[in-house]
Amino acid sequence: MNETVETMTTASNQAVKEGFEKAMKALEDARSFNKETVDAVIESATVAGKGMEAVNASAIAYAKNSVNESVAATKAVSSAKSLQEVFEIQSDFVKASFEAYMAEMTKSSELIAGTFKDSVKPLNERLTATVEVAQSIR
Repeated sequence: MNETVETMTTASNQAVKEGFEKAMKALEDARSFNKETVDAVIESATVAGKGMEAVNASAIAYAKNSVNESVAATKAVSSAKSLQEVFEIQSDFVKASFEAYMAEMTKSSELIAGTFKDSVKPLNERLTATVEVAQSIR
């Protein structure tokens, strides 16, 4: 009888120990997983911030150039010798301004799309990891 109680106690202690070790490993895995998720969010925000800096820098450069072109066109109009020359200067200015605007919008769209794609990548990787963990638990 003593031997049976001792065997049961040993088996019980071993089961508790193994359960505790599994629980501690699960907690460590969860902590590591959450840290990686936080790192992915930080990386995503950093990439988005840098992308928006690039978009803003491009917009500021475009605005400066646009003002300079407007000043140059105004000077040219004020020194025009005829009404015909004024219309030509204005027409050339409007055409160049529209082309510059369209080029800037294309550039901005590409910058924004690239920034979005790059900033979502770390989050997508974490989502994939989450799905893999969920599937491994089943």
